[in-house]
Amino acid sequence: MIEKTKYLSDFEAKKLICEIGRRIYNKNFVAANDGNISVKCGPNTIWTTPTGVSKGFMTPDMMVKMDLGGKVISGKMKPSSEVKMHLRVYNENPEVNAVVHAHPPVATSFAIAGINLEKPISPEAVVLLGTVPVAPYATPGTQEVPDSIAPYCKDHNAVLLANHGALTWGRDLIEAYYRMESLEHYALMHMYSNNIINKANELSCTQIDDLIQIRQKLGINTGGVPSCTPEQSSPIKQTSQMAEEPNKNELIEAVVRKVTESVLKQLQS
Repeated sequence: MIEKTKYLSDFEAKKLICEIGRRIYNKNFVAANDGNISVKCGPNTIWTTPTGVSKGFMTPDMMVKMDLGGKVISGKMKPSSEVKMHLRVYNENPEVNAVVHAHPPVATSFAIAGINLEKPISPEAVVLLGTVPVAPYATPGTQEVPDSIAPYCKDHNAVLLANHGALTWGRDLIEAYYRMESLEHYALMHMYSNNIINKANELSCTQIDDLIQIRQKLGINTGGVPSCTPEQSSPIKQTSQMAEEPNKNELIEAVVRKVTESVLKQLQS
């Protein structure tokens, strides 16, 4: 039986967008009028944030209703020019019901450096995010941006925008927002372990497989699988193997010696 998607009412959608806007503003994920948020309120309609307004100071009456083709249905303000990204995600991946765009400082720093977030250093990051690629640079507000993220919309849960920021999506607005939080937290751990402490014990292939199974049980089938290194033999096992090696060599030498003696005796008789 196919579960029918339950959409938020117009009232609920606009109110929740304002709440998520305050959260990303208070967490310093955006500055001034940066960022944008959207959520589906029907199979072909969304509510989204207006242009030129701080995400920390929005009110429900500012929201803009649009269809997935980009046509404004209602609202007294204009939508952000970057809503094109949101529309592309919805059209590429019908399972997505909400999108969040922000500029979290650490994750955006990786985007500026052109570094993918894909090292398996945190179980939570593997389960909630998977791998996070960097999309090629595109001028904000242009059609280049949605084109740059299109290859990642179906198989990932987030993407870094080169020299720009980050984009996350989910089955509902809370999940899309939590992925933005998780993304910044993952980027922070990545920076500390790999660039400050300069040591990171990455998860093994077996450990990652276990986490992927957990992810699937949560109904998450996207995110990709981080690369991993097969488990190495433990020091105790390695020591045992090294100790066994001389014994094998000694046994071979003894057998050869016995055979040689037997052959020599036969030749002398």
